[in-house]
Parts: sequence; C-alpha cells; structure tokens
Amino acid sequence: MSSHTEHTDQSAVTVLGLGPMGRALAGAFLEAGLRVAVWNRTPGRDRELVERGAVGAGSPEEAVAASPLTVVCVVNYDAADAVLRRAAVADALKGRTVVNLTADTPDRARDAATWAAAHGVRYLDGAIMTPTTTIGTPAAVFLHSGPRDLYAEHRPVLDALGGSHTHLGEEIGRAAAYDIALLDIFWTAMAGYAHALAVARAEGVTATELAPFARGIGEIIPPFIEELAEGVDRGDYSGDVNPITSAASSMAHIVHASEAHGIDASVMRAAEGLARRVIGLGHGTDGFIRVTELLSRR
Repeated sequence: MSSHTEHTDQSAVTVLGLGPMGRALAGAFLEAGLRVAVWNRTPGRDRELVERGAVGAGSPEEAVAASPLTVVCVVNYDAADAVLRRAAVADALKGRTVVNLTADTPDRARDAATWAAAHGVRYLDGAIMTPTTTIGTPAAVFLHSGPRDLYAEHRPVLDALGGSHTHLGEEIGRAAAYDIALLDIFWTAMAGYAHALAVARAEGVTATELAPFARGIGEIIPPFIEELAEGVDRGDYSGDVNPITSAASSMAHIVHASEAHGIDASVMRAAEGLARRVIGLGHGTDGFIRVTELLSRR
C-alpha cells in the first residue's frame, strides 16, 4: 500500500530547508507517522530522510503542492523570501498554510504575513527555543503567533514535533519578539562566559576548574528573573539588596583585571557605562535593572 493511501491530506506536511534544524523537524514528523515531503536548495541533504520514507521534491513548488501545511526553517527571512516569493511557489501555496519557524525580526514576520495575505497564503509565524537534539522530545519548546483558528487547525500536526507549543497571540510579530528577547539573554550570557574563561585562563585558572563555580553563579540568576520582571512592570527598580553603585564598582574591577592582561573588555565597559549613566541620573540607590528604563528611552 502506498503512503498516499495510508495518510489523509491533514496528516501530510512539507518541510522546506534541511539544515540541522530542518532535518530534525522532518525527522520528527516522520517518526510520528506523517507523510512528509522535503526540499532543500542544496541537493543531497534529503538523502537520509528519503531513506526513512520522506518524499524528496524536485522543486519548492512541487514540495508545497504535496501538503496542506508547509513548515519553513532556513537561516533567515532573506532565504525564506527567496523561496516562498517565487511566482511558482506562491501560486502553489494559494489556499495552503505556511508555518515559518525561521528566525528573524518581528518586522520581517509582519512583512511576510502581509505578503502572504496578498497572495492568498494562510500564514503563522513561530520560533524554536531549544536545540535540534530536543526536537521530537518533551524538552522541545515552540512559540507561535498569528490567527488563533489557523493555529488550532494545524496544532495536531505541529504536536508531532514534541515538547510544548505556546500560542502567544494573533499579532504576527509576537513569536519573533519573544525569540529576539530570549536569544538576547542567551548570547549576552554566552559572551560573558567566554570573556570570563579568557580572564580566568590569563590568571592560570582552567575552564574546567572554573566550570562548577560558573554553574553556581548561573544558578543564582533564575530566582531573580520573575522577581525583577514584576518590579520592572511596576516601575520598581529597588536596589536594597545590591545597589547599582556596587554593581558598577564590580564591573570596574573586571575591566581593570581584563585589560591588565590585554583582554578586550568592551562588553563589560559598555555595561559599566550604562550603570554609570543611571547613577549620574540620580538613581544610585536603585538596582542594575534600572538600566531597562534607560535603554527604553527614545
């Protein structure tokens, strides 16, 4: 019996983009027993998926025509637009749904939704907040935004990707807004960790020696996240526990120690500069999170 007779149209999905994340998405759909069509700009990326039962399409328009739902996961919206906005692809997508899990900015998501509406394409935007290894497992985290009824319609297929799926609202840019904010946390933290390892190495401390203590510092942060968020939303930037003057002093020590070893301290200098500006505005008794208000000024 062919796969086309084993599955209904609603259990078919197309995946455009077969980088590491795209292959993980397609693999999870296959594991869930869905009929999966795949396409990638670079030939050969679909080989392993085809061996597992996917249908390798010869063109993106052939791929999107194979399913009512197309999931896109490429490097950015320039790459997504280069595929989706081809005339033949747009024609094939008319009346079908695109879930775009490509990472980019909220404005690009809004522009994509405007284009989709003008071409009769049903559109949801989304973000993947966990690594490829989590896809298809309970640890995966997906964020979605766009029409609620459209999300509900395709949720059974999206559930095949595992983990949690959160619909953040109908405003199409919300998933990308969350994505940008959350990745800001991650990459700023990674930049800090890389800098810390460089300073430690300069002082004869190996990364492995520092690691358990670095993890301990990291574990201090989670309890503050919601507490500080509630304060920011109230306009309360209390520095009772750790005033920003103390934070600025610590930052200055890091800058001096780094530069004494010839290590670039520009990231910490920028953070210290923000703290000094807050102090200069008369908020020295507030906490470092007062910087949020400073950065929000237009």
